[in-house]
Amino acid sequence: MNDVHETNLDRLIALAREEDFGSGDLSTNLLPDPDQPAAFELLAEEPGVFAGCAVAAPVLSAYDEAIEIKWTDHGQDGKSIEEVPTNLATITGPLGAILSAERVFLNFLQRLCGVATLTRRYVDEISGTGAKLLDTRKTTPGWRMLEKYAVRCGGGLNHRRGLYDAVLIKDNHLAGVATERLADRMRETLDRLRTQPAKPMFVEVEADTLAQTEELLKEAGIDVILLDNFSLEQLREAVALRRRMGAADSVQFEASGGVTLKTIRSIALTGVERISVGAITHSATALSLHLERVQC
Repeated sequence: MNDVHETNLDRLIALAREEDFGSGDLSTNLLPDPDQPAAFELLAEEPGVFAGCAVAAPVLSAYDEAIEIKWTDHGQDGKSIEEVPTNLATITGPLGAILSAERVFLNFLQRLCGVATLTRRYVDEISGTGAKLLDTRKTTPGWRMLEKYAVRCGGGLNHRRGLYDAVLIKDNHLAGVATERLADRMRETLDRLRTQPAKPMFVEVEADTLAQTEELLKEAGIDVILLDNFSLEQLREAVALRRRMGAADSVQFEASGGVTLKTIRSIALTGVERISVGAITHSATALSLHLERVQC
């Protein structure tokens, strides 16, 4: 999770703790001995894919640095959870602190596991096709790097992190530009890009039609063409067009728009290299986890 900045993670944890803990845990304060040693097992209650090792310890330590977590073989990022309930980890420390941390701790892990689990389902659907699954910027505000981390745990790849690290010229950027002027406009755009201090990871341009795709394939300097809401037949025609124009080795195609678990394999089989799916982050359902107290 190298791309999750410590300061951002710390802010998220602090915010989550503040909104839940507030001025103190009224229930835990009633315990006769909140500092007594206690142990809990982190259990998965449904099958899925685990993600969250890098987040768990920082969340727990925000409540008490004496809390320790020891992972089992099942509690590893990217590990499939098949038989349930499955023990993912053992957590030890002061009883009161663990009880106070429980909900926020589970909220973080359940969300990340949900994203990893849905991602894996999409990845499995396109296994063997040569196409790769990518995420999008359709992420929970403040959680982008965490959710992209979970996507990687599920076997997917990350698209650009934000507006600052790659160029993606979409239809709204090109509104009013005639198709026959598209190659010229992109040539002008790329000329301006060369004068900018920031160097993008890649340059991608959206095409809504085959005619636009043909024009974009004429312009060197474009790394990826985003084929937005193309039908299967249009995707196959675009791949054939790219081959005829001799651009198969220089430009990748990315399919996007309305991709589902039912359609993604057919899309992959058209010959596109990349498929981006916003649903793996914006529509992932949390995986059910819980803490069970055990004898120390």
